Amino acid sequence: MLAVAGAVLIGARHGRHGLRIVVLVLLIAAVVGFILWLRKRRRDQDRAQAVESATPKASLVGDGDESRAVAPATRRWKGYGNEHQNTIAARGLTKRYGNKLAVDALSFDIKPGYVTGFLGPNGAGKSTTMRMIMGLDAPDSGSVTVNGRRYHDLGLPLRDVGALLEARAIHPGRSARAHLWMLARTNQIPRARVDEVLDLVGLSSVADQRVGQFSLGMSQRLGIAVALLGDPGVLMFDEPVNGLDTDGIRWVRTLLRRLASEGRAVFVSSHLMSEMALTADHVVVIGKGRLIAEMPIDEFTARNSNAYIRVRSPNLAQLQAVLEGAGATVTAGDDGSLAVRGTTQEQIGEMAWRNGIMLHELSTQSASLEEAFVESTEGNLEFSGGASSVGTSPKDGERR
Repeated sequence: MLAVAGAVLIGARHGRHGLRIVVLVLLIAAVVGFILWLRKRRRDQDRAQAVESATPKASLVGDGDESRAVAPATRRWKGYGNEHQNTIAARGLTKRYGNKLAVDALSFDIKPGYVTGFLGPNGAGKSTTMRMIMGLDAPDSGSVTVNGRRYHDLGLPLRDVGALLEARAIHPGRSARAHLWMLARTNQIPRARVDEVLDLVGLSSVADQRVGQFSLGMSQRLGIAVALLGDPGVLMFDEPVNGLDTDGIRWVRTLLRRLASEGRAVFVSSHLMSEMALTADHVVVIGKGRLIAEMPIDEFTARNSNAYIRVRSPNLAQLQAVLEGAGATVTAGDDGSLAVRGTTQEQIGEMAWRNGIMLHELSTQSASLEEAFVESTEGNLEFSGGASSVGTSPKDGERR
């Protein structure tokens, strides 16, 4: 206002030339005012959008409840159509690097509401497959879509799919906050979401620290923040617990399960079978680039394990005769127990009761996910070692 008043006084003193100055100042003032109004309006819209789309922290971090997500909660992600909502679909994916066949006619589906573990030996093609999903590598044949579209056809990809593929693939001189804000701007994500995900992954106190100074665990948390930034319905994580301590691993496990329970599709690659057994609902298992199994994790473990029922009794010989007479396969153990196959715990208990046989133990002995994985991938190892001689003394005449 003072500038305008000054311009009017100048115009009064200098006649026509001064009038031009007045008009010019008024035009500049109008343009500046319009720009300030637009910026305020955009800030108001961002705040409103942040309030509407932001995910409450409690719904993501978890409260210790780690029950498996089998019934998706209310979904907020519409995708591009109900039939493709929060899905990954691979059809005949094939990828070669020179003479090396990395992925061989691979097909699978990742569905919403579940954590799907992506398992395979080293060199099986897991990372290559994830890179093709994200459009970083082009398949030689076949296709893969997210929400029914190729990654490159997604208008605002971070709002459809978030991924952690390489935690340290960030400029070391950039701060965590600057990195997230740069990504947010490219996908029309409100600035408030940056602070929200930083708080969610526990990096608020180091948000302005250079990423090059981060530990591996901190880099993993930043990678998870990047994946969550667009609040997407499809999430992919490649070895997300690398570098995390016990508490961090448990946090990631709870987070992934909670994300799936909200109706998102969560696709996780990991070599930690014990962790996958606690986290995943389904598994996609590959070896040498080919599909080995795609099924619920419990079914996979049961199919690829030598499960049996362990029985102990003071009347072992009588019990063995009864079980074999019913068609069960019975093997006597060295510890005075029986390994029974071909029947169930309930049937064994009923037969023992009808024949007046006391039982001291009746328990199912099933293989772990790790044992089932080793059994299913035997013969599909890209890299395998022979019998180890580490720590043994060489024979006479042999060199170390």
